[in-house]
Amino acid sequence: MFWRSRWAGLRKAGVLGMNARNTECILDLNPRSCFPLVDGKRKMHDLCRAIGVPTPDLYAVLLSHSSLRHLPRLLDGRDEFVVKPNRGAAGRGVLVITGRDGADFLRHNGKTITAESLRQHFSGILSGLFSLGGTEDEALIQQRVVPDPALERISYQGTADIRVIVYRNEPVMGMLRLPTKASGGRANLHQGAIGAGVDMDTGITHHAVLQNRKAELHPDTGESVIGFHVPYWPQILEMSRKVSHVVGMGYIGVDIVLDRARGPLLLEANARPGLAIQISNAQGLIPRLERVDRQPGGS
Repeated sequence: MFWRSRWAGLRKAGVLGMNARNTECILDLNPRSCFPLVDGKRKMHDLCRAIGVPTPDLYAVLLSHSSLRHLPRLLDGRDEFVVKPNRGAAGRGVLVITGRDGADFLRHNGKTITAESLRQHFSGILSGLFSLGGTEDEALIQQRVVPDPALERISYQGTADIRVIVYRNEPVMGMLRLPTKASGGRANLHQGAIGAGVDMDTGITHHAVLQNRKAELHPDTGESVIGFHVPYWPQILEMSRKVSHVVGMGYIGVDIVLDRARGPLLLEANARPGLAIQISNAQGLIPRLERVDRQPGGS
């Protein structure tokens, strides 16, 4: 049957499937007791600060709807910030504010949002509108990352990020995620961002996809996304190792952004990283995982 031959072909190419990822990587290597460390952005922020890994500053945390009365004071004097759900996923509920327009706030896409609409957004976060499982959540007010100038020519409006898959504390695959107009300035592949595979030794992009199709040029800037050297690559790998070791998980995705003033900042870690990174690299994960297993001390 067709599906059997296709599955055999993918397996032969070393592609890690969802079932194998869920059972052999997440279930076997990621203790459930460690999940709260990565599922909550506030805990991850505190962990990074404790181990000396740079991360965006956390300005304030709103714990309940009653705390919304403090919102005008918390935002007073702040023209740039990011609003996030503590337990959100896939960028849902994230609001980037880049300035003010009178009493209104400017978003990263040039649109405005009123103070009342912003308050309603905070209320939605607290109600669990964007949280994992739909449970009540906390709302974070965080530092806005100003992208490194090196990334401006291959990004559209938003902030690019670097995803690193770490297996048994060893980085095994990397991807640069580049916002586009179609993705609304978000570094989300499912929404239309570009995924560019990064060579682990050199930090240079070697293959890229847009909506699962091979891409060489950014659709909005016209610049090549192949052959780009990711700044701070050795530091990015070391940050990934350090976080993986401390959270106590054997298979995680680490997301890092490059700030113009502070350099690489750890944004978050993911205990259930997606598999599209293999498409971006045009390579499967299985050979890389097996290589780590064969090292001294591996399984």
